Amino acid sequence: MTEYSLHQEIKTYYSIPGDKFEEPLNNYIIDILRGQMAIEIQTKNFSAIKDKLKTLTKTHQVRLVYPLPENRIITCTAKDNTVLYKRKSPRKGVLHDVFRELVMVPGIIGSSNFSMEVLFVDEEEVRCADGKGSWRRRGVSIKERRLLGVNRRILFESKNDFLMLLPDSLSRDFTNSELAQQAKIPLRVARQITYCYRKSGLLSVAGKRGRAFIFRKNG
Repeated sequence: MTEYSLHQEIKTYYSIPGDKFEEPLNNYIIDILRGQMAIEIQTKNFSAIKDKLKTLTKTHQVRLVYPLPENRIITCTAKDNTVLYKRKSPRKGVLHDVFRELVMVPGIIGSSNFSMEVLFVDEEEVRCADGKGSWRRRGVSIKERRLLGVNRRILFESKNDFLMLLPDSLSRDFTNSELAQQAKIPLRVARQITYCYRKSGLLSVAGKRGRAFIFRKNG
């Protein structure tokens, strides 16, 4: 997997005096070792570190740091690096976007040794019109991601922190449709949330209402 500058820039931003970098631990290399806490920075594709997280949380405190692009500047270049255009992406990242990644490691938030910090960042994404990118980008490849700034941070240290993402108005028993409506999120995102929470023990299936599963908050 390509490692962009964004990864190193987040590592530099997040580090404090005394941190150790690229340290071996349980047959893995850790981005940052802070005392007994292993800190992993992952800019996308949580599935790539699924086994790593599962193994390390058995013996150590593990913090996953995820830079969520709140605002993105897109710079597109030709093959000779001539800038063709620069524009701001109309899409603004929101906290629920993190579940698009968490579904790759759905049970991890149930571990008492796991925490996650979401950094809302401004970033620049450099693309090249080289004909090698995906059909969605019409042959334009992503060549680089750079950190422009960190706007705010949200730390999830316990199951209760994750449960606080559910609307207060939501009853103890609810369906995906009710969650989507009350949280004002797409139904697919509601399904991602309940999948992660169910796999982590935060929710259980209490029955069905027609075709819809009824979820119940545990605890």
